[in-house]
Amino acid sequence: MIAQLLHYLLLPFTMLYGSIVWLRNRLYDAGFMSSVSFDIPVIAVGNLSAGGTGKTPHIEYVVRLLQYEYKVATMSRGYKRKTRGFFLADAATNAVKIGDEPMQYHLKFPELVVSVAEDRMTGIPSLLMARPELEIILLDDAYQHRSVKPGLNILITDFSSPFYKDFILPYGRLREARTAYKRADIIVVSKCPHNLSQKDADNMRAAINPLAHQQVFFSTIKYGTAYHFFDQSATNFKYKNVLLIAGIARPEPLVAHLEKEAKKVHLLQYPDHHFFTERNFEEIKDTVKNWNNDCVIVTTEKDATRLHLRPELMQAIPVSVIVLPIEVVILLGQQNEFDTAVRNFVLKQTEIFKTN
Repeated sequence: MIAQLLHYLLLPFTMLYGSIVWLRNRLYDAGFMSSVSFDIPVIAVGNLSAGGTGKTPHIEYVVRLLQYEYKVATMSRGYKRKTRGFFLADAATNAVKIGDEPMQYHLKFPELVVSVAEDRMTGIPSLLMARPELEIILLDDAYQHRSVKPGLNILITDFSSPFYKDFILPYGRLREARTAYKRADIIVVSKCPHNLSQKDADNMRAAINPLAHQQVFFSTIKYGTAYHFFDQSATNFKYKNVLLIAGIARPEPLVAHLEKEAKKVHLLQYPDHHFFTERNFEEIKDTVKNWNNDCVIVTTEKDATRLHLRPELMQAIPVSVIVLPIEVVILLGQQNEFDTAVRNFVLKQTEIFKTN
């Protein structure tokens, strides 16, 4: 009852915010606000909702797909970083300088050029001046950043909370109206069940109602080989008590996975992109002590980039700390179709730019 009342109280704010976003989009659509394109293939990966769709592993999927054929760069906003403006990752970079997700890319892909900039329209020229050999730029979380016109727009939406069932902030979680899906070239329904049926996929595709030029794909999360926090050696947490440290938008799927493998699971949840404090580390150590040190700590790769900022406090934790990576798998035998769609875009754009 209280929740329903709160939703109704939020409606005026939703209408105001939605009107502002609608007007902004109409100004871009009508050409009163300009979008800049670049003489290099630009792929944007983003979402309509405020986080939690699994955007980061999809960026990593595209990086793996292209990195051995092309010189690839990512550009993110660098949410919650302590720097400003354009910044290019180097050997001395950490999550404070570029944010946790870009730092994750930087650690996982040594050959990838990782950059951050709040304003991609000015950030991309800075990136190309610094690294003129680049052949592809992946824009991370840039679906609403309309000052840059990407050649390929990939929209991610969560299976459990698809955009067509959601509402604009703050009543719902959408950053803009549902109809904004029409700007996408590829729509990926993420975090699907591993055994997603063709019938359920077809029903969801019909609900999305893709336009003639749009392709719809379905993906799921695959958990990789767990490794130790300090030396990256392979390990596992089967049949052990697990203390999960998670500062991510939606830890529920991870908790469900751990509960299948571990003896018991206890979640210490922090806000998304949270920088851990000394008080947080005391909380972690107290929880471990309550288990008589008979547990292991499991965390995500994104959280690990921020935990690495306090190595002395991590060393003081008396149990093993394990990092669990994730990857994306394209379902229903559509992987080759997805890969081909991305590769064909790059080939086509590269040929266009060469002839011009």
